[in-house]
Amino acid sequence: MKIGLVMDKEKTITPLDMGENLAVIDEEKKVVEVYENPGFGIPHGGKEMTMDAMLSLGVEAVVVKKGFLCPGSYSMSLGNVKYLPVNFNKLDDVLQNLEEVKKNAIEELEPEMYAEE
Repeated sequence: MKIGLVMDKEKTITPLDMGENLAVIDEEKKVVEVYENPGFGIPHGGKEMTMDAMLSLGVEAVVVKKGFLCPGSYSMSLGNVKYLPVNFNKLDDVLQNLEEVKKNAIEELEPEMYAEE
């Protein structure tokens, strides 16, 4: 499975438009591929740009927390990926607990997870 998430330079998991890097955890290859986030720092449309990049990289699941997505990025991804809600803050924590994270995969999110404030 390919799992996508967005992180900053300190490898802290961030909303789609707030992290400099896109990380793709490729379980088959047993690697974490890191890409520049095209939506970083873009206030309008940044989350959608990031989701588009994730989908083009072939991610099958996305690590999420409340506020990480917006209605646009959610609708783009709905039906194309599974969502992995986490309480972890760092990439390393996700990697260390990957099996637990994958067990919590869901097909849809509650609206409060992607609603804009």
